[in-house]
This record gives sequence, C-alpha cells and structure tokens, in this order.
Amino acid sequence: MTQTIAHFVFTLSGAGNLVQALRKAGRYDQVVATWHHLNVGPLDPSDPVARAKWLEKEIGRVEPEDTAPSERAWNETRFPGHRKVAWLTRRSAMEYAGFLDWSWHRKDAPFDVVDLSGVMISPSLELGPPRESFLAVSLNYLHPANIGHNQLWDLAKPLSPNERLGYHQTWEQLIAENAPLRVIENGRLVSAPITFFDSLLMDWTTDGWQTVTRIIGNVMASDSMRAFRKPISSG
Repeated sequence: MTQTIAHFVFTLSGAGNLVQALRKAGRYDQVVATWHHLNVGPLDPSDPVARAKWLEKEIGRVEPEDTAPSERAWNETRFPGHRKVAWLTRRSAMEYAGFLDWSWHRKDAPFDVVDLSGVMISPSLELGPPRESFLAVSLNYLHPANIGHNQLWDLAKPLSPNERLGYHQTWEQLIAENAPLRVIENGRLVSAPITFFDSLLMDWTTDGWQTVTRIIGNVMASDSMRAFRKPISSG
C-alpha cells in the first residue's frame, strides 16, 4: 500500500502552485501552507498576538497574523500516518524561517525535505519553445507545469542527523538574538537590525517625486533578481 504524503510549504502562492502540479500529475497528496512571516518581528515571544502588536507599533502593519492554530500543532493528529515532506529554499528569508521553525518544533520526528536552493529547472515545453534551464529559487516562482515536468517531489529525502542539528541550532540562535529582522546572507539566515534595508531603499530614491510603493517594489524586484543569480553554499 502506498503511503499517503503531506507536503508542508511555507508560502501560500507556492502551495497553490504545488497543488496544481500534483493534481495535474494525478496525485492527491495533501498540501499544508503556513503564512507566518517569521523573518520579521520578535521570535520570543512568538505568539501571533504579541507579534501583531509589534508589527503595528514598529512598522505600521495592521494586517493580523495568522491566529489560527499553527500547522505544527495539529499535523500529527490530522496526518498521523502520512509521510511528511517539507519544501525548503535558502533563498527566501520568509520561507527559510518558516521551515526552521517547523523543523524545530518537530524535534526528532521523521520528515523528508525538498531543498530547492540549488535546483536547476528544465522548462516545460507546455510553456513555449525550448529555453535554458534556470534556478528553482522557490515554489513561489515556479509555474505548476515546470514543477510537474521536473517532478520535483521526487527530490524529497531525509535530513542527516548533522543537517537537522544544524538547522535546530540556527533557529535556537535566532530566537535567542530575537532581532527585528532575519535576512539571507550566503545561504544562511542571520539576524539583522531594523535599519537593514534603509540603504537599499535610498539607492532607489531620486530627486523626482515617486510613490513609496514604487520604491519598495523596485527594492523587492532587485532583491529577487539577486536571489536568482547568486550562488549559494550547501547546508
């Protein structure tokens, strides 16, 4: 009997892309998404109410945190016999932080990982003429046709004890530092001050009038392009 699989994805858009790819492949695996932005705000305490208050006070964000029970609290009862597969990328601070938190709470419970950080994608011919391969970077950026064409779910494999220990130690250190931001540096998630993005924002300002939204959009776009191009270390 084939074991049922539950996939854990740390971005809503990426989860949607994976669901479409799985269904097109005739697979009905469960896909669980979380949208906690654990790259921003306090980790100690980590409850959604405290984080929401901090976000509103410090950066004026009024959207509520996901206050529903986290998937880590109920996945064992909802998926007791499932093979669990976490989708990891070390090119997105939000997704990497989500994975580290999820893994840390699972302690020694078994699970497999699909690490997209250095995976090259062969474009599906469904999407047009043959093109060069490109970095996966994140499920967020992958068309469902490319996910299915490359059968990325077949990359799932268990972590070694040293890998798991390293991820746990990284998250424990980040919790202890409790910085306002966490960012990617050379494939590692590290603490950063609230002023970390100030110089990037200033680089996109001009003498002419611009909306704040445009400046932030330019910064986000340039940061995304760096994630596509920059080599990344393993582990």
